[in-house]
Amino acid sequence: MHLSGYRFMWVVAMFDLPVHDKPARKAYAQFRKRLLKDGFARMQFSVYVRHCTSRENADVHGKRVEGFVPDDGEVRLLTITDKQFERMLIFWGKRRKAPEPPPAQLQLF
Repeated sequence: MHLSGYRFMWVVAMFDLPVHDKPARKAYAQFRKRLLKDGFARMQFSVYVRHCTSRENADVHGKRVEGFVPDDGEVRLLTITDKQFERMLIFWGKRRKAPEPPPAQLQLF
């Protein structure tokens, strides 16, 4: 079986959620916890990523995130292929850093 870098997908969740009062901070924390529970990992502040085995699987997780977006704030989802993700340039000061590798094993759920 040939594993194509164009079949596997990354879902990137980017968000700006208010934290100006206690209810807003609670909604932010719940949203973040639900992302983690759904298999997302923090890439940087307010940017989380999830590796998916197919476009259909990515769509399932996109719908799931849509279901728990807080009433206030903004959430954006971007879905890209494994090949596109591996072309990402990451800079730390003047040094270039390679992107995170995809998970070593396939997830079956």
